[in-house]
Amino acid sequence: MQFKHPELLYALFLLLIPIIVHLFQLRKFQKVDFTNVAFLKEATLQTRKSSQIKKWLILLTRLLLLAALVIAFAQPFTSKSNSFKTEKETIIYLDNSFSMQAKGNQGELLKRAVQDIIANVPENQNISIITNDGVFKNTTLKAIKNDLLKLNYSSNGLSPEAVLLKSKTLFNNKSNTLKNIILISDFQEDKSSFKVESDPLINLNLVNLNPLNSNNISIDSIYISETNPSSIELKVTLKNSGIPIENLPVSLYNDDNLIAKTSVAIEQGAETIFSLPVDQIINGKITIDDSNLQFDNTLYFNINKASKINILAINGQDDSFLKRIYPKTEFNYNASPVNQLNYNLIDVQHLIILNELNSIPIALFSALKQFTSQGGSIIVMPSKAINMASYNQLLANYNGGFNDVMTSEKRITTINYSHPLYNNGVFEKQVKNFQYPKVNSFYNIASSGLSPVLQFEDEKIFLGQKKNAYIFTAALNQDNSNFKNSPLIVPTFYNIAKQSFKIPVLYYTIGKENTFDVETKMQQDAVLSLENGTINRIPKQQYFNNKVVVKTLEEPSFSGTYLIKNKNETIKNVSYNYNRNESKLTYRNLSSIENVTVSDSITKVFDTIKSDTKVNALWKWFAIFALALLIIEMLILKFFK
Repeated sequence: MQFKHPELLYALFLLLIPIIVHLFQLRKFQKVDFTNVAFLKEATLQTRKSSQIKKWLILLTRLLLLAALVIAFAQPFTSKSNSFKTEKETIIYLDNSFSMQAKGNQGELLKRAVQDIIANVPENQNISIITNDGVFKNTTLKAIKNDLLKLNYSSNGLSPEAVLLKSKTLFNNKSNTLKNIILISDFQEDKSSFKVESDPLINLNLVNLNPLNSNNISIDSIYISETNPSSIELKVTLKNSGIPIENLPVSLYNDDNLIAKTSVAIEQGAETIFSLPVDQIINGKITIDDSNLQFDNTLYFNINKASKINILAINGQDDSFLKRIYPKTEFNYNASPVNQLNYNLIDVQHLIILNELNSIPIALFSALKQFTSQGGSIIVMPSKAINMASYNQLLANYNGGFNDVMTSEKRITTINYSHPLYNNGVFEKQVKNFQYPKVNSFYNIASSGLSPVLQFEDEKIFLGQKKNAYIFTAALNQDNSNFKNSPLIVPTFYNIAKQSFKIPVLYYTIGKENTFDVETKMQQDAVLSLENGTINRIPKQQYFNNKVVVKTLEEPSFSGTYLIKNKNETIKNVSYNYNRNESKLTYRNLSSIENVTVSDSITKVFDTIKSDTKVNALWKWFAIFALALLIIEMLILKFFK
């Protein structure tokens, strides 16, 4: 038992006063002569003994009465621990990811969680709340109540480890505080692990909210499966994480106009194909009817007016293989001998190929240096007899240079499968045994930071990359190499060209790093913006002579088709969709996680926290005891003779 006002207990020393008075009170007795009768003496003795007992009872009752009153004013109480004396800090993580759209016993998991927080947290209690896309730090429920009620679902996701790290940064540095972290989520399964280290200073509570069912159908992806002169075949991939559906409607819209509709039967997955006309701008969306999660029922895409990549080959050798690799439907391919080169063409190119020049003129070196500094890409293919000084002057811009020529035959045996040229569906699997191309001579190259793309059997570089420069170390003509006859020739040169100007694809995923190029001329201090209705975002961008490189990550944060605008001019469209990682409703097993308390109710967790620090006031009982003693004293005075 403890006291709110322990200083009042000193008043108990005042109880000594009535004891002293009682023990040392002096009474004067008057002697009265009376007949010496034996029975009268015995009656007097009995009366005196009864009077003494009564006085002791009254003294004891009054002492207890006064003591009870003093203790009552000192306000005694009990608690489970001393935590009531400790300053408390509470961090709440509220998962507002799309999977929290699933319905529980009382509606959507997120909406119910918000209501339970409002019902269980005192309005003026200091708390911090973390969501996937925001933080309310050191505030009160009263101040953020409206924000919580308006909380939207977020495409961002935080792993449990990230939540714990973020939560711990919000605690103050005081050592004598009671720290509580409450994680409210459905704890959907992902690739991250969830291990909690023991920390005696922090109480970690997991509130596992379970949906009523785990059925969900999502539009997983779309892609162009085939193109012919009159139409484009658009393939739609669907996934199902619940019971099979025999008839699922799938609709295709161009803007808000329904242009096609079909239905599919789906168990775990299904595909369907729509046919679209060629050379038509499409601001499309695919929709399905699914009553569970809503965020993955629509997938936006767009097909812009075809853009072509500008390529200039400066030839010292035959370029017929380049013409076959770069068709006119996708590329504007131009070629010129070095002595007839129109230098005015360089600024409007996306890729320049130096096709086995013996020497690089100073004027060309200067133009290429300016070209690559403005974001252009180059491919360097040396001849068998180069002017090494002129080449090294160019390669010095990329921290490289040719040393000497090696005339021994070498096979090209190592492919960097993780390189962007080859990691996007070029190879279904890593090839261990194939007919290796070879060269009869090559140049040793000294370079710091040159990333190997293709290597010889002794791990020397055949093709390397430094930023936007791709450098071959050997001539590719038929006399020196059979690389032109290798299956590697087409994906290598084709993908280098595609990397030099990244035409926007059908759609991008919000939350991933996305990069695309926009061909436009811009005035000084002008910027491109992404607009969709009332939403207007200015993405990260870099302007070069003939293009703007746009990079996006978490913005825009809403799915849809956006206009790319230069002031009032609409250049083209780009589409964004939410990540489909949360479409599959599978959940973690929390029973194996140590050092945590797991519950299925927000109310239970807050009740437990309150009971651990609950104070049981006892002053009322002492007041009642004092009243009872007063009644006992009155009864003694009235009935005890």
